[in-house]
Amino acid sequence: MKEIIAIYRREMGSYFASPIAYIVIGFFLVATGFTFTLILNVTMENVFNMQMQRRGAPVDIDVPLITVQQFIGFVGTYLLPILMPLLTMGIYSEERKRGTMEMLMTSPITEFQIVAGKFLASFTLYLFMLAPTLIYQIVMGYYSEPAIPWRIIWSGYLGLVLLGAVLIALGSFISSMTENQIVAGVVTFVIFLMLLLLDVGVRNSSSTFGEIIKYLSILQHHEEFARGIIDTSSILLYLSMTTLGLFLTLRSLDSMRWRRA
Repeated sequence: MKEIIAIYRREMGSYFASPIAYIVIGFFLVATGFTFTLILNVTMENVFNMQMQRRGAPVDIDVPLITVQQFIGFVGTYLLPILMPLLTMGIYSEERKRGTMEMLMTSPITEFQIVAGKFLASFTLYLFMLAPTLIYQIVMGYYSEPAIPWRIIWSGYLGLVLLGAVLIALGSFISSMTENQIVAGVVTFVIFLMLLLLDVGVRNSSSTFGEIIKYLSILQHHEEFARGIIDTSSILLYLSMTTLGLFLTLRSLDSMRWRRA
């Protein structure tokens, strides 16, 4: 456990010693703030127009609910696949380029401890990036009527946390395969983009293959969380895919040590 904590602290220090963490977090908060404001304004404008058409009659539309669902859906479907490669591309590739990976591999620290420490550090940074967006919900909840749907919010954020864990695990595996972090970032982005396009392609499919892809689609499961549906199968799928990504990373490091032996 001490070795994992040591790797974790080392990674956290390296994140905040470079500008990449500040740039990604800053861009994410600006993008989410703009998106949240845009969704809220458009929804309220639509409600206002409907009231005008009905000569001031009340419209039964839950503005906070629609805003929360669309915001969480947009963040998970579009923002995270774009930004997560920037967080994961240098986890292992930069270490390999600088030669510090060889020092880790020849130390008494095991591959599992390296993978666990680096994953926990990246996941913590992701939580730091995600947490401030709750302020948007709190501010909206203070002024909203009807009351803000906190059950939907917690369900949606649980989905974002689990989705982020999957993307970090997969990005870490890709980063462990190359010494060039630009290549790692581009490949990770392309794979995430393919997952999005595959999800869109089979959305209306009723074939057996389409149903299998739908079940394995991390994006469609995320949409269920955004609607307030917490399904055990969705949680298990996210945890299984995160474990698979970490296992592949572990095997990648193991093969690296074997080639040096």
